Amino acid sequence: MALRIAFDLDGVLADMGSALRREERRLFATSEQPDDKLEVSEQEGAEADESEVETSQVAAELTKHGLTAREQRLLWRSIGDIENFWETLDEIDEGSVRSLAHVAAERRWEVIFLTKRPGTVGFTSQYQSQRWLERHGFPLPSVFVVNGSRGKIADALGLEIVVDDLPTNCIDVLSDSNAKAILVWRSRSETVPTSARRLGIGVVSSMAECLDVLATMDDKLQRPSTMDRLKWALGLAARK
Repeated sequence: MALRIAFDLDGVLADMGSALRREERRLFATSEQPDDKLEVSEQEGAEADESEVETSQVAAELTKHGLTAREQRLLWRSIGDIENFWETLDEIDEGSVRSLAHVAAERRWEVIFLTKRPGTVGFTSQYQSQRWLERHGFPLPSVFVVNGSRGKIADALGLEIVVDDLPTNCIDVLSDSNAKAILVWRSRSETVPTSARRLGIGVVSSMAECLDVLATMDDKLQRPSTMDRLKWALGLAARK
């Protein structure tokens, strides 16, 4: 039986944080700061009303770097004016997209990609994302630009595993579907939210580790149970 797995893009595969930092520096002419990557997920509510303040992990990270809510809105509007912005991103873990494509093909996984990327000048966010994935080594990618609970999406699509970098999305998956969740957490292990540990969400620090965990889960799924073997021996079920 083939695993059906969904991967988030930003914060899991694509390095949106560094791209945000470059645009921040250009837009606000910020003083020299450490060239570390922002560990962020996809931006939500980019076209929010002036009175609204974004509450995503993106906003939290930008606030750490001294950007006010107004400056954050200006930053997202500026990004929206960059033609095909989503195609300019680097991989977080170089070669991870190609590795994912290789393992998925070898193990016959059914893979889709989920994102909340807002639109920019140029191609649609979906098309930009597809081109980005193909350029980094994943042929014919299925990309869904979505809103709402990741759990409800997982349930509707019959997913078995969802890989995301936001704890809230992982919790949604457990709450609203039968799928398992894997949290990609690149910060220190002691900062992993207690709720994630308590709920049994798998936590990995890189895509390489994530692929190892998925392969182990796949092996366990493919290994026949004692009951299956008994049914086969008695001729009560056909081997899959």
